[in-house]
Amino acid sequence: MATAVPQRRRRLRGGSMDEPRFVADAMLGRLARWLRALGFDTLYCRDAPDRRLLAVALADRRRLLTRDAALARRAREAGLLVRAETLDAQIQEVAAACGLAGRRALSRCLECNGLLAVTAPEAVRDRVPPYTFATRREFWTCSGCRRVFWAGTHVTGIRRRLEPYLRDAQGSTSARGSVDPRPASR
Repeated sequence: MATAVPQRRRRLRGGSMDEPRFVADAMLGRLARWLRALGFDTLYCRDAPDRRLLAVALADRRRLLTRDAALARRAREAGLLVRAETLDAQIQEVAAACGLAGRRALSRCLECNGLLAVTAPEAVRDRVPPYTFATRREFWTCSGCRRVFWAGTHVTGIRRRLEPYLRDAQGSTSARGSVDPRPASR
């Protein structure tokens, strides 16, 4: 299980950890993408030195996700040492340690972490394949990188993987934990 440093909710520089936000180190890129898929604000800093990751975590009141035990110790209450090896086990570990539940899945760009906004089909006509434009009615655009998303055929697999983490305490999917029909992108 996760070694949350310590597991109860803590305050970081005048803010609380009640609204989970994360920064992931270079060893947790896949986890970062799936936390974004779950709707959590998750920065991924592939090439950032440890001191920069720690500074971002403290300044932005983010939980630092790392597989580096020394970095997790230095981060104290802002750190979470992720011990699990597999992606699903890592998601479970972070969810248990941070009380993750009931987010709006597929509301963030998997590439840049920007929020996705509903976009009129005509606004993206020249940015999506002709077949996609002819067969899809809903599109979303990333507020950060401007990538366009739509409900592609792979959404079923994404939903299946996310579903266990979108359940509330009673075991039903919460309204905030619904899965939007996203993301294929271009």
